[in-house]
Amino acid sequence: MAPLSMKAVEKHKYYHKKTIMKIKIRKNGSALLITVFAVAMLAALVMGMLQITTEEIMLMQNNLYAAEATATAEAGLNDAFAQIWDDPNCITTFPFTTPFNGGSYTVSSEGVLPDPNIISEATTAEGFVARVKADITIKDVTPYVIMIDELRTNE
Repeated sequence: MAPLSMKAVEKHKYYHKKTIMKIKIRKNGSALLITVFAVAMLAALVMGMLQITTEEIMLMQNNLYAAEATATAEAGLNDAFAQIWDDPNCITTFPFTTPFNGGSYTVSSEGVLPDPNIISEATTAEGFVARVKADITIKDVTPYVIMIDELRTNE
């Protein structure tokens, strides 16, 4: 086998370096492309999680406001029961509206003694509305006993 000339060796080195350069450029470009794609995917994932979290917070606030409206309506029932306990004939003075906790409740009645229905409708400061209806029986002994036969919420 004949030894390689110096010119052939130099030519081989140059060709080899050129091939390595091409490979490096190709690798750097694909790495950048993969990095940009990964960052875009992570950004989309984070935005999706942020949207889900925002919706969960809004649902939680709505549940809180609905519970506040129901509690305000129940406060109206308690107010009506306190008045009935003192004097069952006060049902004739219903309906009445009372401000409560930034909102208000309105208490009305249906039916006659000793078996009326007491209805309390509440509106919160945020505009949420709840309705509680109690079918009650009032015993005619002093102090007056109020028995709740049926309690319905938001029907």
